Amino acid sequence: MSRIFYVNGSFVDEQDAKISVLDRGFLFADAVYEVSSVLDGKLIDNKAHLARLQRSLAELSMAPACSDEELVSVQNQLIALNNVQEGLVYLQVSRGAADRDFAFPKNPTSSLVMFTQEMPLIDRPSAKTGIDVISVPDIRWARRDIKTVGLLAPSLAKQQALDAGAHDAWMVEDGYVTEGTSNNAYIVRDDNVIQTRHLGSEILSGITRNAVLRFAKEEGYRIVEEPFTVESVKNANEAFFTSASAFVTPVVSIDGHAIGTGKPGSVTQRLRKVYIDTALQSTDL
Repeated sequence: MSRIFYVNGSFVDEQDAKISVLDRGFLFADAVYEVSSVLDGKLIDNKAHLARLQRSLAELSMAPACSDEELVSVQNQLIALNNVQEGLVYLQVSRGAADRDFAFPKNPTSSLVMFTQEMPLIDRPSAKTGIDVISVPDIRWARRDIKTVGLLAPSLAKQQALDAGAHDAWMVEDGYVTEGTSNNAYIVRDDNVIQTRHLGSEILSGITRNAVLRFAKEEGYRIVEEPFTVESVKNANEAFFTSASAFVTPVVSIDGHAIGTGKPGSVTQRLRKVYIDTALQSTDL
């Protein structure tokens, strides 16, 4: 059965979902996006995702395509039309269509595209077994705090990991891990210390990251927001990553070196449970 997409004011069948070849998102990656998870047919932590969307738009001097209220209405209509109980809603805003020119067009009309993806989020095999990662150089641009659709570098890193027999890559810059291809990275040290890179232009301020760190503090863990090396990952008790689609997922090896016992650790498992339990009780985390 074909999905229903939303394209610039219209709900259309997947095969009819089209944008202009002159859309700047297509030509220049001049666009931003957000992905919100859906559990039990409801959007999770969506207000935070839309707040980050507005920040990304502002950083690029890009006009919103519509109000947040209209965005939420379309998101919920797509969930209902596609009967999504568990999965994702993707939304993308570009600067719109204009004749190809590096300079911004005058008075552009922003383009808005949304679609859903149905997939299991709670019962994921990777949450039970953990994933293997490799380390790769971080070759992305300097404004990773803006959630743009310019994702070629992380796509190359992800494929490099798959070609190497791993599941994902953790990117490294100046000797320190920045983040995963589509997630934030963490290690667990002795004495209940959880370490993750501090926020800045080097990484994306993950919505799931913010919620999980808050839950971790409430659970009594000490949070250290400092960069860490690949060697620190190898010597850690546990490692994990967070994202909107994977929540909290264990990382059990890096570059073929087992982390801790080489199996999902208790801290990671506890934080995943807390996150899911909280999300099922309240959509605003």
